[in-house]
Amino acid sequence: MSAARNLAALRGSIERIEAHGEAYSPRRVTLGHADADAHLQGGLALGTMHEVFAEAGRQSAVATGFVAGLANRAAARRPMVWIRQDFTEIESGAVSMSGWAELGLDPRLLVTVRATDVDHALRTAADALACDAVGVVVLEVWGEARQLDLVASRKLTLAAQASGATCLVLRMAAEPQPSTAETRWIVRAAHSPPGSTSWSAWGAPLFETQLVRNRHGPVGRWIMEWKCDECLFGEPAAYPQPVAATPAHRPHQARKNPLKRSSYRVA
Repeated sequence: MSAARNLAALRGSIERIEAHGEAYSPRRVTLGHADADAHLQGGLALGTMHEVFAEAGRQSAVATGFVAGLANRAAARRPMVWIRQDFTEIESGAVSMSGWAELGLDPRLLVTVRATDVDHALRTAADALACDAVGVVVLEVWGEARQLDLVASRKLTLAAQASGATCLVLRMAAEPQPSTAETRWIVRAAHSPPGSTSWSAWGAPLFETQLVRNRHGPVGRWIMEWKCDECLFGEPAAYPQPVAATPAHRPHQARKNPLKRSSYRVA
């Protein structure tokens, strides 16, 4: 009887969300990229669920970096819980705290959880989202997980709306399926121009992002650069190399020297 009551309550909550989906107006945080923020009606919606998809292999590191940036913007200095399957480190490596710091993020705010399987990961994500002290919960799932269906995504959305925490579902080597996600992104690596010095030869992190689902606005595609000092996204720099400033002691256009000798040729 208790299970039946819980199921009825869940169905009622889902119906209310679907009935008033257009009237729901979540809080938003700007990403920093002007065009992307405009498409998102002012920024990434908080207290709801978003999806990020990427191919396995080299794109997994890119997607991890992109989700880390989204999580930092949405968490607002609150703790972040990152849930991964236990074999993920074999596939793509561990989340490096030194790399986290290089992105300008605070490793002290990150809690990582290793789940034995998808069911365990989903239960852990729901428990973490129920805590209103948590800013962001990242659920990283590899492959075509049948457990992560429309019902599971609705549960994650309900939990996020109830607590105000933001849920970011990172899908590796999977195809998008119907869900209640507020937005859905596909992320790939973009070419980073080298820096001006040998120690910055890697360049700034650049992402080729495609917004393929947006419940409250249009979709779009952008090259986004993560600015480690400001901890926000932005448009790639127009000049990857430093440009010398105009000298202050003389005008921009050098005056013609009247004493300059003209060139001539001796026969």
